[in-house]
Amino acid sequence: MTLHIAPPVTSVFRRRRRETSPELPAIEEVAVITVIKRDGSPVVFETAKIQSAIHRAFLATKDDSEAWRQKAEALAHEVERDLFARLGAGRPLHIEEIQDRVEIALMRDEQYDVARNYILYREERARLRQEQMPASEALPAGLQVQRSDGSREALDWARVKADLDTACEGMELADADAILQILKNDVYDGITVEQLRVAQIMATRSLVESEPAYSVATARLVLAQLKSEVLPFVCGAEWDASGLTEAETYQAYFPRYVRKGIELELIDASLAAFDLPRLAAALDPARDRDFQFLGLQTLYDRYFLHSGGTRIELPQAFFMRVAMGLARAEDDPNRKAIEFYRLLSSFDFMCSTPTLFNAGTPNAQLSSCFLTTVPDDLDGIFKSIKDNALLSKFSGGLGNDWSRVRGLGAHIKGTNGQSQGVIPFLKVANDTAVAVNQGGKRKGAVCAYLETWHVDINEFLDLRKNTGDERRRTHDMNTACWVPDLFLERVEADDHWTLFSPDEVGDLHERTGQDFKERYLHYEAEASAGRIQVFKRIRAVDLWRRMLTMLYETGHPWITFKDACNVRSPQQHAGVVHSSNLCTEITLNSSKEEVAVCNLGSVNLARHIRGGQLDQAKLARTVATAVRMLDNVIDINYYTIPETKRSNLRHRPIGLGLMGFQDALFQLGLPYASAEAVQFADRSMEALSYYAIQASSDLACERGSYPSFAGSLWSRGILPLDSLDLLDKARNRTLEVDRHFTLDWSALRTRVRQDGMRNSNVMAIAPTATIANICGVSPSIEPTFRNLYVKSNMSGEFTVLNDHLVRALKARGLWDAAMISDLKYYDGCLKDIPRVPADMKRLYATAFEIDPRWLVEAAARRQKWLDQSQSLNLYVATTSGQMLHELYMLAWKRGLKTTYYLRTQAASQVEKSTLQGTDGRLNAVPVAAAPRTLYSPAVCALDDEDCEACQ
Repeated sequence: MTLHIAPPVTSVFRRRRRETSPELPAIEEVAVITVIKRDGSPVVFETAKIQSAIHRAFLATKDDSEAWRQKAEALAHEVERDLFARLGAGRPLHIEEIQDRVEIALMRDEQYDVARNYILYREERARLRQEQMPASEALPAGLQVQRSDGSREALDWARVKADLDTACEGMELADADAILQILKNDVYDGITVEQLRVAQIMATRSLVESEPAYSVATARLVLAQLKSEVLPFVCGAEWDASGLTEAETYQAYFPRYVRKGIELELIDASLAAFDLPRLAAALDPARDRDFQFLGLQTLYDRYFLHSGGTRIELPQAFFMRVAMGLARAEDDPNRKAIEFYRLLSSFDFMCSTPTLFNAGTPNAQLSSCFLTTVPDDLDGIFKSIKDNALLSKFSGGLGNDWSRVRGLGAHIKGTNGQSQGVIPFLKVANDTAVAVNQGGKRKGAVCAYLETWHVDINEFLDLRKNTGDERRRTHDMNTACWVPDLFLERVEADDHWTLFSPDEVGDLHERTGQDFKERYLHYEAEASAGRIQVFKRIRAVDLWRRMLTMLYETGHPWITFKDACNVRSPQQHAGVVHSSNLCTEITLNSSKEEVAVCNLGSVNLARHIRGGQLDQAKLARTVATAVRMLDNVIDINYYTIPETKRSNLRHRPIGLGLMGFQDALFQLGLPYASAEAVQFADRSMEALSYYAIQASSDLACERGSYPSFAGSLWSRGILPLDSLDLLDKARNRTLEVDRHFTLDWSALRTRVRQDGMRNSNVMAIAPTATIANICGVSPSIEPTFRNLYVKSNMSGEFTVLNDHLVRALKARGLWDAAMISDLKYYDGCLKDIPRVPADMKRLYATAFEIDPRWLVEAAARRQKWLDQSQSLNLYVATTSGQMLHELYMLAWKRGLKTTYYLRTQAASQVEKSTLQGTDGRLNAVPVAAAPRTLYSPAVCALDDEDCEACQ
C-alpha cells in the first residue's frame, strides 16, 4: 500500500508525441499531473518549466552554448519520465518534490558543480521565503482531520506544534518550526489521524542530514506513535493516560503488559512470579528519550513482542522483560532483574540479538553462535543440515566445519563408486539457510569452513562467484578458509602444497601446530610413494593468489588461522577448534558429540570515557554484571539439539565484546590511523580482559568452576597474554606483537589458578551491527564508514550523520548548507573539501581513507588479551594484489586468529544524490509509508544483514 499525502487526480488528456521524446507513443493517454505550489494553489505540470529551471542552472555555472541548452532539455525529459514512472496510482506533486528530482538528475549526469550551486540556491531561496512570509500565512487554515470512526475535526496546528515541541525538548538545535514548514506541504483536507502522524515523522526525519538532533526528535515521534498502538491494546480501548506522568503510565501499564504477554503465550508464565509493581517502579521512562531514530525503529520492526502485528512492548518494558528472563534463576530475582535492567537500558552494555529476541519468552533460545563439525557419512551430513535448520529457527548463527567430508573422486566403499565431493552438500546447506529464515526476523545465516589442504579447495573458492554452474554456487552462504601455519610458510618459501581427500588423511583434521606439520609431511611422502590415491600437488603461491583474488572479487572466503586459534585456546586439552562461527570471533572446540555454543554481549566503550580517559571503575562494574548475565544464559537457555546442551553445560563459554570503539576515539580526539589509537586499543582491551577474567573467577567462587576446568590453560595459570609464548614455540619464531601490560596480572594469574573459572572462554568481539544501532554508536571496532550516508537494512533506509563531526564543524563555524552539499558530493569524506582543516580530516578519516595496516595493528594489540577472537573487517581502496598479500601476511605474523570481510571501494561506492526525503519503510506506523523513490539512494554497502546473526 502507499500512503498518499494529497487527493488523487483522475482526469485524463491526450497528447501527441514530441519530436524530442521519440520514446513516447504517437498518441498517449496521460494522467493530468497537478503540481501544488508553495502557496497551496494547484497548477498543471509542465516539462518546459523544468527545462527552463535546469537551463538557468547551466547559465549560472557554465555558459549559454547550444550544447548546454540540449543537455537541459534532455535532463528535463529525464525528470519527466522519472516523475511519471513514480506516479503509477496518480497523485499531486509538490514543487519541492520536483526540485528534488532535478537535483538527482543533475547528480546522475555527473553535473556536480551545477547540482551543488542548485542546492545552495534552493537553500537560500527557502531562507528568504521564510523571512518574508507573514505569520498569518505560515500554516494552511481550514483543514480537517479524519478520525478512525470517520468523523472529522479541524486540524489543530497548535496541538501539532506542541507535539513537535515535545519531540524537540532539550535539544536547542532541533526546531519544531522548521519541521512545521516541511509538514505544511504534506497535509491536506481529510488527512487521517494516522497519516498526520506519519507526515510528522517523515518531515522530521528529512532534516536529519542537516542536524543530528532531528534523529532523536524523530525517535520521540515514533515513540508517541508506538504508545498509541501499545497502550490501548494492552490496557484496554478506554485507556486514557492524559492525566498521568510518564512514570505513572509505565507503572500502570507494566503489570498489565506481563499478564497480556502471558495470556498471548508471548511471555513465559514464570515471569508472573516477579514483584511486578516493584519492577514497574524501577522503570526509567526518561531513557525512552535517548533513542535515535534508527535504534527505535529497529527495535519496533524486529525486537518488540507483537500479536497479529500489534506491538505489546514499550522500550523500557522490553529491557525489563529481557532482564527478568536472565534473572529468574537468581536467589533474589527481583533485585537482579532491576540491576540487569539498569545496565541494558543505560546502553552501557547490550546483550546479543537472540537474547534480546527470546529472553523471558516460552522459547528462550538465547545463544548467538553455534559451531558444528560435519561427519563423513550421509546420515551425519544430513543430520548436520537438519541441525542447522533447528538452530537457525531460533536465531542462531552457524559455523560449519566441512573438512572431514571426502573430496571429489574419493572412493565410496558402500557403492564402490566415486564421491562428488563436498560442494553438492554445501548447496543443500545454503538452500536450507534460505528456507529457515529465523521466523522472518532476519535471514538464516551460515558460514562453511574448509581447510586449505582439502582436495576440493579450488571449487570451494568459487562458491560465491556469479558465473559458472549454479548447482555449484552458494550465493547465500558465507565461506571461510581454515588455514594452517604450514601453508603460509610454504607461500613465503614459494614451495609446493599438496591437497588431500580427508578419508585418506583423516587425522590431519584433528592435528594442529607442530603435530600437524609432522603428519602432513608424512602424508606427502606417502603420496609420493603411491600409497595415497587422491591428491594434487600445486604451488602454494598459486592457491594463495586464488584465495586473495576470490576474496577481493566476492568478499569470500574469509581468511582464518587454524593454529593461532588452537595453540592459544584455553581448552586445547578438551578438543580441537575446527572452525570459527558465522562472524569469525568464536573459537571453540567442536566434534561429533559436541556442538559448540557461545553466548554474546558487548560493552559500549563510548559510555565508559570520562574526563578524557577510560573510566576503569565504571568498566569494572559493567563487566562484572555483564559476565553474570551471560553466565545465566547458559542455565536458562532452551537447547534445540542435545549436542549444544552437552557442550554448553560442560564448558560454559561466553563472549564478552565491545562496541563504540570509534566513538571513544572521537571523544579522546585520537585518529584511528595513529599510534595513539593502537595504544588505546591495547589498554582498553587489557582492562576489559582483566575485569572479565576477574568476574568469571568471582563467579567460580560463588557457583563453582566449569566442569572441564582441570587441565585447561586457566588451571595451569596461563592467561591469554601468556599463551603468546605457546604460539612462538609452535611457529618457531617470535610473534611480532607488543607485550607490555599495565595491570596486576600476576595476582590475577594466581587467583585464577586457585579459585578457578566459571567459563572456559570469556571474551569475543562480535560485529554488533544491530545492537550498536540500538545504542546509537559505531559498530564493534569498526572505523567510520562515511560521515554522511544512507544506511539500508531490513527496517528501511536511514540517514546516518556523524554527530561528532557535526559538533566539531559547528565549533569552527564550518557547518552550513555548503558543507552538507560537499559531504554528499565527496561521498561523506572530508579529504577533498578545501576549507576543512587538516587535523579534522585526519581525525574524521573514513574507512577507505585509512591504511588497513592500522586496523591490523590495533587488532593485534587486542588479540593478545582475547581468549577467543574478533570480527575484523578490512577496508582496501587499492586493487593491488601485492597489497592484499602483505596485509594478510601481516595479520598472520601479528598473531591474529581470524579476519572477516574484505571491504573494497568498488563494492561500497555510494550514489551521489540528495538524501533529504529519502524514504525507507516506516513500519512503526500502522499504515504504509510514503512512496519509495525509484532512484538508488546513497546506500551503505555494508548492509548489517550480512553480519548480524551473532549480534
